Amino acid sequence: MTDYIGAVDQGTTSTRFMVFDHDGREVARHQLEHEQILPQAGWVEHDPIEIQERTESVIRTVMNRLKIGPDDLGAVGITNQRETTVVWNKRTGRPLYNAIVWQDTRTDRIASRLEREGRGDTIRHRAGLPPATYFSGGKIQWILENVDGVRELAESGDALFGTTDSWLLWNLTGGKDGGVHVTDVTNASRTMLMDLETLDWDDELLSFFGIPRQMLPEIRPSSDPQGYGRSLANGPLGGEVLLNAALGDQQAAMVGQVCFDPGEAKNTYGTGNFLLLNTGTELVRSKAGLLTTVCYKFGDEPQRYALEGSIAVTGSAVQWLRDQLGIIKGAEQSETLARQVEDNGGVYFVPAFSGLFAPYWRSDARGAIVGLSRYNNNAHIARATLEAICYQSRDVAEAMESDSGVRLDVLKVDGGVTANELCMQMQADILGVPVSRPVVAETTALGAAYAAGLACGFWSGTDDLRQNWAEDKRWEPQWDDEQRAAGHAGWKKAVQRTLDWVEVD
Repeated sequence: MTDYIGAVDQGTTSTRFMVFDHDGREVARHQLEHEQILPQAGWVEHDPIEIQERTESVIRTVMNRLKIGPDDLGAVGITNQRETTVVWNKRTGRPLYNAIVWQDTRTDRIASRLEREGRGDTIRHRAGLPPATYFSGGKIQWILENVDGVRELAESGDALFGTTDSWLLWNLTGGKDGGVHVTDVTNASRTMLMDLETLDWDDELLSFFGIPRQMLPEIRPSSDPQGYGRSLANGPLGGEVLLNAALGDQQAAMVGQVCFDPGEAKNTYGTGNFLLLNTGTELVRSKAGLLTTVCYKFGDEPQRYALEGSIAVTGSAVQWLRDQLGIIKGAEQSETLARQVEDNGGVYFVPAFSGLFAPYWRSDARGAIVGLSRYNNNAHIARATLEAICYQSRDVAEAMESDSGVRLDVLKVDGGVTANELCMQMQADILGVPVSRPVVAETTALGAAYAAGLACGFWSGTDDLRQNWAEDKRWEPQWDDEQRAAGHAGWKKAVQRTLDWVEVD
């Protein structure tokens, strides 16, 4: 039996490769950031070639550091930033445009036109998503309409689309020399192009965006015993290794948090926040501004669904304090600075840099810091930034309770921001329920490894995975009901100040 399972975690700001043992413990990792390309206000891009090269680099570094070869890995899974759109030439292997990132808002006119034309309800019913700049369909349409020659290549079958999982799988399995063009059901469910019931691309949805079907990857299970393909012998893994799992990052975190039963939920704190609730084999259509999405599909088993609340800007708001305002030198200093004051001093920060996602879905919103007086200082702004992460999560949790009737007894949390213990205490206070962090907080990569290991028999089943989960720390609420209600009322008032800030045609 092989000793390890590998996982590529291709995220919004960085890419890492992690190796896990049978107990779900991290054995090694290496991580590299990539450039955030910001051509103009509201536009966010990545260089797909840089992402590919960074992926290969982190894999080679870990394999060399551990002094292991391909025979030591049972399989490799991939998890990725969802919705981010790559279109490339299958003959040359070169991207036809930079990757358009999920945060990008240039497609607001496309989204609003779909609503005006009465197509929004069809998209909601079949894809489980509202027409929004967030998802891939509009991004593909923008590239087809605005990049010279792409439409012709797409119609001839020479332009391929994929989220970053597809881009990496294609390159790792041969690229222009026979690379496999596949994605999994979770990533496909984030495009506005897949029917949630059939798990196939929908011709009517494709027609809404003018997208030729031949651009799209084959949709496969998230965990596939047959595998998508094998890495090349001369590739970064040093030999042939089965690539047999792919999940969007938030669905991967559900697997990593072993949320396999209906009613189990987790909240991932990364660039944005993503709260998911497993609804089992039942497809629950949201009436409260949430998304209906595929949670995962393991082999031939029925797909599991989830309700999701997606928040665009949480951890990246802390990065904004560091990179744009310069009031902290590192993300960890946000906690130190915020602890210098006992409360927010009346300051609220709504980081609607890309509009507001769930449960509002307002692309006309923009970020605002409100309630400032001469009394306030940078510590109040840092504290308001951390509170914004927690208030946005409360908005989503309340919408989730409205849709599902399930009230959280405890919130499982993961992701980089969970290292900020003040923020986690704030989350318990603002939400009014305990917050639980697992021993392995970076559960996106762990989930991809679990999916790969299930497919190849490294783990025998989900009960095997549950035994690996262990709590690291729990935060209990300390605010009383009056304090919690007053704080939330101030937050809701601040949110109203961000609306109708930009004109959306």
